[in-house]
Amino acid sequence: MENIETIAQSNQRTAHSIIEKIGVRQAWEAIGARVNLVGSLAMGLLMKHRDIDLHIYTERLDITESFQAIRTICADPAVTRLEYRNLADTEEACLEWHVWILHETEEWQIDMIQILKGSRFDGYFEHIAERIREVLTPEMRTAILKLKYETPETEHIMGIEYYQAVIEGRVRNYSDFLAWRQEHPADGIVTWCP
Repeated sequence: MENIETIAQSNQRTAHSIIEKIGVRQAWEAIGARVNLVGSLAMGLLMKHRDIDLHIYTERLDITESFQAIRTICADPAVTRLEYRNLADTEEACLEWHVWILHETEEWQIDMIQILKGSRFDGYFEHIAERIREVLTPEMRTAILKLKYETPETEHIMGIEYYQAVIEGRVRNYSDFLAWRQEHPADGIVTWCP
């Protein structure tokens, strides 16, 4: 097995350089948004699944205004695809923006969830990430990275499932993780927090 810590550190550096190169933060800030890094990149737990999670906070969910930021981001020739979902009228009160970027020979995904300031999930996932960082031991970190490394590329598993399984469920190997997932199916947004 490759050195999982080396892979994680390399992916962290690459992800940060992509955010900077594409100008994601600047594009959103130009329309008055606040940009927060969340997910595995924010917690230093990015492994094989090359995705970057950002929460974008705005005073209103104005699609025309948001497209100004997205247009700036998509102007970079490294951006190969864009997806958009309008969830403004749901409990989530957000617009989802997903872009795919070709970096060298690897495809990376940036998930930009534009959340209405003051809505239910304003700061919610940032709090969860902070709590995970507070309770995470080096041994738990290694277990999470190992589980992520051993997950087949074809499997889509939310990061929070790994964190809950390792921190709360004390899972330390992939077969136990699969069994844990059977007993704890994720349905929609997982709101677990350590």
